[in-house]
Amino acid sequence: IITFLITKMITSPILQLAEISNKMGKLDFTARYEGKRSDEIQTLGQNMNYMSDRLKKAISKLQEANEVLKEDIKRKEAIDEMRKDFIANVSHELKTPIALIQGYAEGLNEGLCEDEESRKYYTEVIIDEAVKMNKMVKQLLTLSALESGTQVMEMQKFDIVELINGVISSTSILLNEKNVKIKFNEKNPVWVVGDEFKVEEVVTNFTSNAINHVSTDGEIIISLNKHYNNQHNENRCIVSVFNTGNCIPNEDIEHIWDKFYKVDKSHSRQYGGSGIGLSIVKAVIEAHNCDCGVRNLENGVEFWFELKVAE
Repeated sequence: IITFLITKMITSPILQLAEISNKMGKLDFTARYEGKRSDEIQTLGQNMNYMSDRLKKAISKLQEANEVLKEDIKRKEAIDEMRKDFIANVSHELKTPIALIQGYAEGLNEGLCEDEESRKYYTEVIIDEAVKMNKMVKQLLTLSALESGTQVMEMQKFDIVELINGVISSTSILLNEKNVKIKFNEKNPVWVVGDEFKVEEVVTNFTSNAINHVSTDGEIIISLNKHYNNQHNENRCIVSVFNTGNCIPNEDIEHIWDKFYKVDKSHSRQYGGSGIGLSIVKAVIEAHNCDCGVRNLENGVEFWFELKVAE
């Protein structure tokens, strides 16, 4: 009996330590040695508790580092995918104008157009396609500068009403060609803070899109509304450009701000669009720490953006 009791006193803590080591081998560090002896077994148990704590912390750090690594890999894969899409899109957009320029230049070189009128037509096509390529390259450079943060916004106080009236005047030729009228009834100045030149690009883009997609005998309405932005604790002015016509399909709305994305692909070359304009708009408005968006209404589409109201 005495031998059994002595043996149990020795073997029980050893078996407990063996069970703890088995759990540790399975990365379970919840088990602890709770003995209160004053011999080598107690020392071994305390060392196992210490080792368990160290292993738990080390593995926890490794798991955190592994999660960060996974996120980095996902981000790298996303960047690679974006790079591939970007190269494919640029190649696709440049392919048509380059082919047209090459074809018409070869025609001129081989003397296919002997009369003055034909030569003029050929050269006009070459110039037109070169202008489109030049415009797209400039847009890409602008977008790259905005997204990288290298282009600083020149913030100043200006009258958004005067700016919109200026854009309407500059698009009067397009309006007359399509026999469309723009309604903008704001008369009093509305002072906002922003980069006037960049905001003019945004208004011009929205207005041009509205003119290109307005329904026959439809109308374009530009309006201003002020509201208080609780998130930024400041007054904001919302500029909206509405045109009657077909709504944007729901599956396209979430992608409409993506680079090179076109809803109406059949008319993109007719309007000279490359699918970059709205991406620039979003980058400009985000650089102002403001929001922009689009929504389908019952009889058309409304694009909008907001700016900080000047004190």
